[in-house]
Amino acid sequence: MRKDEIVIGAVGLGYVGLPIALELAKKFPVIGFDINEEKLDVMRSGKDPNDELSSADFLGCDITFTSDSNDLKSANVYIVAVPTPVTRFNVPDLNPLQAASKTVGSVLSDGDYVIYESTVYPGCTEEDCVPILSEESGLTYPEQFHVGYSPERINPGDKVHTLTNTVKVVSADSAEALSFVAELYESIITAGVHRATSIRVAEACKIIENTQRDVNIALMNELSLIFDRAGINTSDVLEAAGTKWNFLKFYPGLVGGHCIGVDPYYLTHKSIELGYTPEMILTGRKINDNLSKHVAKKAVLMISDQGVPINKSRALVMGITFKEDVSDIRNSKVVDVVKELESYGVEVDITDPHADSSSLHRSYGLELKEPSGKYDCILLAVKHESYLALDESYFKHLSRGQGALMDIKSLYTGKISDMLYWTL
Repeated sequence: MRKDEIVIGAVGLGYVGLPIALELAKKFPVIGFDINEEKLDVMRSGKDPNDELSSADFLGCDITFTSDSNDLKSANVYIVAVPTPVTRFNVPDLNPLQAASKTVGSVLSDGDYVIYESTVYPGCTEEDCVPILSEESGLTYPEQFHVGYSPERINPGDKVHTLTNTVKVVSADSAEALSFVAELYESIITAGVHRATSIRVAEACKIIENTQRDVNIALMNELSLIFDRAGINTSDVLEAAGTKWNFLKFYPGLVGGHCIGVDPYYLTHKSIELGYTPEMILTGRKINDNLSKHVAKKAVLMISDQGVPINKSRALVMGITFKEDVSDIRNSKVVDVVKELESYGVEVDITDPHADSSSLHRSYGLELKEPSGKYDCILLAVKHESYLALDESYFKHLSRGQGALMDIKSLYTGKISDMLYWTL
């Protein structure tokens, strides 16, 4: 396939798929496919529904947005970047990936390439996706079509480590296919590509990137639980330990989102399937998933310490997105804190400068409010930039009585003197 013959079909236009599609559309014709027509209309107007990209990122792009799979028939290279969530039982949910594979398989032609970017467990591309492609297309693999895997490394809200300046791992089913996939991504990735030795290796490398972070954060969270009982400030401990050259600087916190809080379950699922129970990874997941209950319990204790009846108390939660300065509320563990507080009988108001109230209500039955009245506890949950300039007088103004500030991200360590203060 010559470079001037390439037509890209980008399947799934979310946080991962849209940036890839737009970047490739500066080099090749791209057909951007998604099942959400409402979001497609926003993209057609030159805007990113997720507020990650600017209108300038759409300029000079040869891209057509569609929800009609028939429009994909003119493509010969397909990039699949759909979500890979877990169920409420923390089991991989492959439904979006399987549906996307059926869509691509229905339009696949002899000689085409299919490259997956969705995060999966080792073996998923070849064992779960390829059979669907073959069945839907009637083509023989790998004789009549090729498959590659290039794990996404998008970090929402990060303006430093971007798509183009982050090394891209690539893989494919043969040396010839690998050369094609590598050259395709090299055309847009200025940092270059790393050619993995197999598709399974590429799948595994993505999984452990987030699993490693999850386990390390779990250690910090467990240390925070210990130090809280010992009456020691965790931030002070980490600051002191961080003076050693080889100390890894991880911090305690709520672990949500669609990567760190999800990806390890794909690895543990495959591991158990292979007959090995991964104790460290599962323990780390348990610690991180249970932290919301610990935070809510501490809030209730701080309210009680002020002599306020819990069933008559009010709390303000500042920040509901899964991380700072993004609108993404998927798998937000702050939501779990809110639900836990409400189970105690606390009246909770939520404010966030980035989240969308209708999306929050649709996903969790919650809504955003402007702070009103006085609160017995203020929980600063997310490190949004707009919160960095606040001071104790602001929180005191919103508090009745002494007031309590729970500072999950340790933004105000050493800066609060009159209020009850707690941080992880």
